[in-house]
Amino acid sequence: MKKELLMASALVSTLGAASVAEAVTATMSGSLKIGQEFDSPDTGTDTNNNKSLANFTVSLSETTDAGTTVSSSFMLENESGGVDDDNAIKLTFSDGSAVELLNAGNASGTHDISVPGAAGEMGVAGTTSANAPTGLDFATPSGALGIEWHSAADFMADGLKVSASFSTNDGVAATATAKLDQAWGVGATYVTSAGDTALTIGTGLAGSEYKMTGTAATNDTNGFHVGLSAVTGDLTVAVGFADGDSLSDDVAAGTGGDNNLQVDGSVVKAGIKYVTGDITLNLGAVSGEAKDSDTTGTAGLTDDSWDEVNASLTYAFASGVSAIVGYTNVDIQDEGATTTDGGSSWYVGAVMSF
Repeated sequence: MKKELLMASALVSTLGAASVAEAVTATMSGSLKIGQEFDSPDTGTDTNNNKSLANFTVSLSETTDAGTTVSSSFMLENESGGVDDDNAIKLTFSDGSAVELLNAGNASGTHDISVPGAAGEMGVAGTTSANAPTGLDFATPSGALGIEWHSAADFMADGLKVSASFSTNDGVAATATAKLDQAWGVGATYVTSAGDTALTIGTGLAGSEYKMTGTAATNDTNGFHVGLSAVTGDLTVAVGFADGDSLSDDVAAGTGGDNNLQVDGSVVKAGIKYVTGDITLNLGAVSGEAKDSDTTGTAGLTDDSWDEVNASLTYAFASGVSAIVGYTNVDIQDEGATTTDGGSSWYVGAVMSF
């Protein structure tokens, strides 16, 4: 309870000191993506599905007389079937530093490198209990009551920017399943150049504690990531690596039971993006592996893996309107054995954005 009261007091006092102006400036943006996906699983019947995805975002911002910008946003999206209100209140100060309050996220995930991958809505229809990670931020949990601080640019060195975060939940232990109690993260991004190439290095470290009334987790979630992006003219090349422990719900994974699976995983991502005129070419690769437990408190012994290659071509044929052709191929292993849950998928569609 003490942690929650301290966090709430910080929120109230910070907003009170900001002296928010009466008027708020709102800006809107959104997109509509329509296309057809053609799925060829390793086993079973080939299928094709219409994909119609839309989102509408409203960004709110105003600057106080003291020079502090108060901002937030919300999104309506049919991808999730509702409203995405998982957004923080952000205070940006006159020196360029910023603080996010409530739903602030994890500072480690803030600084993961963006690795190029295929555009489009390709997906493999097979279901699997394999838990190999595919994203660099897989071990960066956060609670709803949180705070994240961001430094101004050129923090202590030219090109360096850092962040730190802490979040907590209600502190009540969950029954049967593990529940996030508190989480922290630190991250940094460093931007420099080598000749005509702009280099960006991103790294982060995260940790958390969980509570449960049943068998205790042998490890709380924790992990790190590091990545490098190099941009030379119209060519972007990036690579990233992440390693850590996470929890995955075995009910959602299809293995039955009501405990959380502990996952000791790592992932490597690499990608290339090349822009020539109105055409953007993307090529990406993902290689993740993990050992997941049968029940919480039991270490996994055999490997799961996820190996994916993907590519896409995007053609901008009008202002805000692009055509997309994408392809992905996925191979999956579960508990050390090759599965038939992978496959390949094509996507042909268009996106309109404003």
